[in-house]
Parts: sequence; structure tokens; C-alpha cells
Amino acid sequence: MNAKRILSTASTTLAATCLLITAQASYAQATLPDSIKVPDGHKIALETVGVGEITYECRDKANANGETEWTFAGPKAVLNDRNGKQVGTYFGPPATWQANDGSKITGTQLAVAPSGPGNLPYQLVKANPAEGKGAMNGISYIQRVALKGGVAPTSECSSANKGKSEVVKYQADYIFWAPN
Repeated sequence: MNAKRILSTASTTLAATCLLITAQASYAQATLPDSIKVPDGHKIALETVGVGEITYECRDKANANGETEWTFAGPKAVLNDRNGKQVGTYFGPPATWQANDGSKITGTQLAVAPSGPGNLPYQLVKANPAEGKGAMNGISYIQRVALKGGVAPTSECSSANKGKSEVVKYQADYIFWAPN
């Protein structure tokens, strides 16, 4: 009788866990703007939390003679798993996600969508083929979600301080997808 009860409890717990994992993956896509949703036929391969900084530089505005603006110069972040253990890094340009095993990918931005005031936008990136063997092999898309901070500085950017760099902190979840 006890063995039956233990098996029944274990089966129920396993089924609930599988349902929860499926619901979380579905929920994540359901709440995102359509433009950054990953196409059908893909599954989550790796979930990371990027914690780091983005550098902006005060530069001439493109096609606006004599005007300046804060321009994205590059990111630098640690990629942690959901338990807080470092599993890789994110840096650029070009935007590069590198696993601790040395495998890495770059990609092409497909879409962005607003994520809230003071936060970088959501982003969908089509991954290029991985370099090196490891965790980044087979990745097809990267989503940037759950954003905190990272937008351009609010300090003055003028011809007087052209060339000045400022660093802002940010955090974002990077979700790596692979074909089913």
C-alpha cells in the first residue's frame, strides 16, 4: 500500500512539474509582443540572466550636422543560469554570447519592442552558426526579455563633451532557442 502511494505521489509531482515547465515556457511567449516571439518549431535550449553594463558614447548625430547624441557603444555582461551560477558572457560589438565552454554566437537583430520606461527594448535576434563546440551549438534565436535599466544616459551630450563615455547598469534575461 505504501509503495503504491509513493508511486502515485511521485507520478503526480512529476506531472505537475512538467505542466509547470510547459506553462512557464508558453506563458513567456504569450505575454510578449508578437514582433519578438520566436517562430513555432523551436524550444528553449538555455535560459540566462545577463547582469552587466552598457557603454554609451557622446557622438555626432547621423545626418544632423552639429548635433550630438548618446550612442550605444557596446555591452559587457555576465550570463548566469537561474541558480545564479555563471555560464557565460555577453559582449560586443558585434553582440556576442559566449558559453563558459568557449562556444559562441553572434546574430542579426530581427525585431525590438518597447519593454517599459527606463528599460532597454525587448529584442529578437536570429543566431548565426556557432563558433566552437558546446552549449551554443544549434541555437537558432535569442530573445532579450525581463529588462531592467540600460537606456542611454540622461546627462548632457554636447559638442563640449563629444567623445565622452558613460556606463549604465542593466539586467536582462537572454533566452536561447533551438529547433525542435
